[in-house]
Amino acid sequence: MVIVAGAWSGVMLCYARKIKTPEQLLLFNVSYGDASVFPNLRIALQILLTIATSIASCEKTCSKLKLILSYLRASMGQKRLCDLALLSIEKAVTEKTDFNEIINTFASLKARKVHF
Repeated sequence: MVIVAGAWSGVMLCYARKIKTPEQLLLFNVSYGDASVFPNLRIALQILLTIATSIASCEKTCSKLKLILSYLRASMGQKRLCDLALLSIEKAVTEKTDFNEIINTFASLKARKVHF
């Protein structure tokens, strides 16, 4: 459904009480608005909603790296630091991983003993 610019103000007044967040405003603009109606508003809202996510993930990464560095600074090489940081940042994936299955798969690939 596309609303022309003249009718846009009436629709906005009708739905003004329902729109509480920038995300809702962007969804309303995409659903009912035309690309020519407030094109800068759509771009500004997309940037606003993207920046918050980018900053939060960056802060999370930096805080995890700071914890790892303070705990194991003396005895760690760069590769190990990168691997530990990745495990710490992707904690949700790490917790779901079945390490016994990984160990068994690795052991079966690298079996050097002859089984009698």
